[in-house]
Amino acid sequence: MSRGDHVRVRRLGYWHHGIDCDDGAVIHYSGELFDQKRNAAVQRTPLAEFARGGQVETVFYDEADSPDCVIMRAESRLGESEYRVLINNCEHFARWCKTGRHESRQVKNVLRTAGLLCASMAGIIASAIIVNVRRANRQHHA
Repeated sequence: MSRGDHVRVRRLGYWHHGIDCDDGAVIHYSGELFDQKRNAAVQRTPLAEFARGGQVETVFYDEADSPDCVIMRAESRLGESEYRVLINNCEHFARWCKTGRHESRQVKNVLRTAGLLCASMAGIIASAIIVNVRRANRQHHA
């Protein structure tokens, strides 16, 4: 890992993201997802605290801004407490620091999966309704 790298560590059910400062610290949104991130804020914490025993890995980019720019962006948001799981989470923060684009692949994947699940359920429900209507019509005409 190097200065300005986007790093992540696996948590129960999701990835937690931050920016490596290359001095043993990471800038990231603190707090726990399942605690609703009530007290979440962008903080600079020791790498070990960020990792919490997990394996930290680097997220690679085809195109990214310079390490100085990445660190400048991360530091500019220190103390921010505007965490919102769907629109401003730790991955949104890290990707914005790295590229200037505010996005979260985790959120996109969850929403895509939810959409597919809803479409599948709608199809199943529609099929069940059609079968029941046909069954009711046959019984009515018999």
